[in-house]
This record gives sequence, structure tokens and C-alpha cells, in this order.
Amino acid sequence: MKRILTVAICFAASVFIVLFSTGFFEEKTQPQDSEAGMFHQRASVLSDRPQICHMLYQNDRLIGIIRDTGRLEKMLKDVYAERYEDDFPDSRLALGNDVYLTDEESYLVYEDADDEILNYIDENHLFSLEATAISFAEDGEIYARIFARNQEIYEKAMNTYISYFVDQSSLINNSGSQPALTTYGSRDNSVSIPQTITISREYAPIEEIMKTEYEVLEYLKYGDSPQLEYYTVQEYDTVAGVGSKNYGLSATQVMNINREKITSVDQLLKEGDELCVTYFTPPIDVIVEKDSFRQMPVYFETAYVEDSNLLLGEREVRQNGINGARNVLYAERWINGVLVSGTEKSSVMIQEPQSEVIALGTQQLPDVGTGVYRFPVETPAISCGYGCYFGHEGTDIVNQYDRWGDVYASDTGVVEKNSYDGISGNYIVINHNNGYKTYYGHMREQSELQVGTVVTKGQMIGHIGMTGLATGPHVHFMVEVDDKNVDACNGYLACDTVPYQ
Repeated sequence: MKRILTVAICFAASVFIVLFSTGFFEEKTQPQDSEAGMFHQRASVLSDRPQICHMLYQNDRLIGIIRDTGRLEKMLKDVYAERYEDDFPDSRLALGNDVYLTDEESYLVYEDADDEILNYIDENHLFSLEATAISFAEDGEIYARIFARNQEIYEKAMNTYISYFVDQSSLINNSGSQPALTTYGSRDNSVSIPQTITISREYAPIEEIMKTEYEVLEYLKYGDSPQLEYYTVQEYDTVAGVGSKNYGLSATQVMNINREKITSVDQLLKEGDELCVTYFTPPIDVIVEKDSFRQMPVYFETAYVEDSNLLLGEREVRQNGINGARNVLYAERWINGVLVSGTEKSSVMIQEPQSEVIALGTQQLPDVGTGVYRFPVETPAISCGYGCYFGHEGTDIVNQYDRWGDVYASDTGVVEKNSYDGISGNYIVINHNNGYKTYYGHMREQSELQVGTVVTKGQMIGHIGMTGLATGPHVHFMVEVDDKNVDACNGYLACDTVPYQ
């Protein structure tokens, strides 16, 4: 009997040991001091096997553990439908770019704080919205990126921006090249953007998404942070005059940056209007290749012959000089509406010049002008005409293809002044000893010519500059008749043969 009792006790002890070792008698107790997330979710159960926990983070900080991810997905759909679907149709709402949900294994089972977590997401607007991402890259490196409501408003804005600089109807199509330009004027041959532009669909912070074509267009014009300057229109101001007084902008440039107010370079301006005078600082370059076909003057030369029948100092015109002309085809490159280079492609002489022949009664160099004037620069264009703004008594002339090129005497005469002042900068006055004088202002440095030096028509007298009160490199040219300024384009220079910028 004792043997049977002993065996029974040993068997019972063995069973107890096995059950104890497998945790049969272990009590499921709540873990001590186990809290997680911003809402201090306590671990209510210590599980005997790992569970999947949906951990919500913001910038690597744990917001909390979501029990039901289906509620999060429903909230995103509901918020999109209620707040954003009208402005952003065909899109989707997601968590913010710095908020992410990850699944992690844990032996802890946490309290349900879904209400608090979802309210926190909503109150702090931790959302992002699917939008059109436009990336700008150069040499394989992305240097800028924006988000637009959809691709359509981006493409409209880009087309509008390009239209500022190119007549798309005149472009050469892919089927072949156009015939050579044979009528005076300019023609756009091609337009290109050297940067790489990539379009994709991505999630973006809602406040960074551009909703209108206007917003995208403003970015294309000025980038992220424009520092815009404005000018108040004064009485008698013209479009060209506004540009001349503000950084040497051309009339076309002033029009382009104020398209909502100006539709033509000849438009009359309203006194008191505010015009933007900050030129584009875009994130891209719109390159336009153009042909420009123009008639250019070929200036006649003056030949002097001695005549012993004339008294000393007397002169007699034996043959009037006549300028010739040639048709010139230029290849031009424009970047964002600014002419950056021009080269002569071909030219044809259409009228040979006729030399002027003057008989002199002396061998000394003549100092009296011919009365026929040439432009003071090569490849001239007029940036601001006589009276293009109030008080502008002169003609601003630029060299289109060499902004800092040479300045030439417009006619034969004697250097009467070679000086500097705060308005004109470095300037020269040539007295042609026939009642006329010409004036050349804003030269880059003081001319080497001494007062009293005799200069001949076409002789280089200095270099184009922007000294004094000048906002861009040009020659401020004036013709004086009996010490009164007159419009140089009124019978002195052939202004109708050159372009106006």
C-alpha cells in the first residue's frame, strides 16, 4: 500500500512540474510602466506570441498605435470628399509627407486610442494630396520642383510664357525648313528649353500645390521668391520711355512683364499706373533662334581734291555723296526675350554708294561737316526716341550685336567738348562748323580725343557705355541746330530703316 501511495505522489509531482514549466499556472498580468505614443497608450495585455501593431510616426516621433487602420482610410476618403474634391478633382488624400504608418511586431497589446489619434491628424492637417509634380533638372541634377493641381494648368501656363517670346505660328515645322527670308523683318525659326522638365504624379503638402494657371505662370516668370520693383507712370511717359528709365528695358520687355496692363508697345499709358520693372528671373531658359532681314546703309566716302582756283579756306562740292544700301540676313539668338547674339549670314549690295567729292583751296584737313549724318554705332536700333518720356531731348541708340562697341562721329567736325557730368556721364560734343553740332553721351570712358581735334565722319571717337544716369549701355545722341536740340530722326538719321526695341 505504501508503495502505491509513493508512486501516486511521484506521478502527481511530475504532472505539476510539466504544467508549471509550460506556463499553465502563469497569470496573465498587465505589464508594468508600458506606455507608448503621444497619448500614453498603456499595454493592456502581455501576449504569449507577437502581434502586429500599426505604428503611426511623424518625423520619427511616435504619435500612437492605431487599432483599426480601416477607420484611418475612411477618414482620408471623407476629408477629401468634404474639403478638397471640388478644388482638386480626380485626386486622392494621404497622410502628410512627414507622417507614415508602419507595421511592427510586439508582445504588447495596447489600449485603443484611435479616436484621439484621428482627431490629432485632422486638427493638425497632417495630410498630403496627389498632384502633378514638375521637376526641373540640368546636367542630371534636379534644382527645382513645383506642384500643380493638374497637368493642364501647367501646360497652359508654359504655353503662355513661351508666347511672350515667340510667334509659334511662324516656327519651322518638323516636315522641313522654310525658304530663306526675303522680306524685311524677323521670323522665328525654332524655340527650345535646354533644361530637362519631368512631369509625374506625387503626393504634396496641400499648401504647396498651385491651383491656378496664374500661380504657375508667376513661378515660370520669377521662380520661388521674386523681389519685384514697380514704377509709377508719369505724365507723357511712353512704354519705351518707362523701360529707358528703368534698367534699360526695351518696350517689348516692359510689355511682356505687364501683360495684364499693356498689350502693345505703342499703347498710351495712364498717369499714376503702377508698372512692374523687374525683368523675368525664370527657372528655365526659353531660347528662340530667329532670322532678321534688314536693309543696312553703306555710308559714302568723301574724297578731297585741291583746286588752286579756290581761295584758302574755301570749299566746293563737286559731287554730292549718296549712301548705298545692302540687304543683310542676320541669325539672332534670344533667351527669355533678350537678344544675346547676332551674326551676319549673308548680304547683297542693292545700291552702291556714291562718293562725295569736295574741292578744297587748302591742303589742311577739312573741319566742316557734310550735312549728311550716319548712325553713331554699327547695327543700330533705337531704344528710346526723342520725347519717349518727358524731358528726353535726344535719341537713345544701341548696337544690337555689340552692346559695348565703338562710337563713331556722325559727321566731320571739331571736338568742342570732351567732359563728364552726373547725368550725361562721359560725353563729347562735335561742332560741324555749319550751324550743327552732335552730342554723344554715356560713353564707357572719357574719349582720348582732345578739344580742338578735327574728326572725320565715321571716325571712332569712343565706346558705348552707361555712365551717368543710364540704365543700360547706349549712346544718347542729339543734334543741335543753332544751339537748340532737334529730333535726330526728323531728317538727320534714317530712323525708319532700323528697328525700335
